[in-house]
Amino acid sequence: MKGPVSIRRGTVAAVFVDLQEEHRQDKRYLVEGFADILANVQRLQAAARANDVLLYHSAYIVDLTREARRFHPVDANGRSAFSDKDDPLTAICPEVAPVDGEMMLVKTEASAFGSGPAAGQLKAEGIEWLVVAGVWTEACIDATVRDAVSSGFRVLLVKDACGSGSTAMHQTAILNLANRLYGGAVTTTDGACRLMAGETVDAWQVVGSVPLRFTYENAARLYDEL
Repeated sequence: MKGPVSIRRGTVAAVFVDLQEEHRQDKRYLVEGFADILANVQRLQAAARANDVLLYHSAYIVDLTREARRFHPVDANGRSAFSDKDDPLTAICPEVAPVDGEMMLVKTEASAFGSGPAAGQLKAEGIEWLVVAGVWTEACIDATVRDAVSSGFRVLLVKDACGSGSTAMHQTAILNLANRLYGGAVTTTDGACRLMAGETVDAWQVVGSVPLRFTYENAARLYDEL
């Protein structure tokens, strides 16, 4: 259900997940509506920078020469079939890339918090809330959100600044996350920008256990109501 949410200044960071060129240039891994997602992320980043919110960026890059993965898909040359370390399309899209020394995490798994110092660094900064945006919703966003919640963060999931290979994949993934987003909230880009500016916003928060019993027929409506 929706209710008022506010975030105390100095306790929020913004995490941007895998906004890489392959999702708009590689026909195998295109994200539906990626241009709109990038535009919304630009708004989020501008709001974060204007309000002294820490920005953390992550990119998924696979290096099979350093880590053997038995079942990982490879191309004819034995390289990773996606996000290979030598593929220039693993670069962050320039319009949403880190600036002025913002943290950049190169990750080798789905979650931005599965390994490395990110969670510990954020806690050391006094961060309680994480604004999360990026792709793919059912994969790296899902893993990042679940690890963030397990690490004790409140997650502000920005539904229109995330995306996947299709609208249905994205919407059902957001609904799945919303059902168990304990301590956090789901909002839009506009709501997230206002929250980072210190305003109070009505945002969807989970009450009880798995309240969104969605079906093929009602998933889009329930998503719109978040």
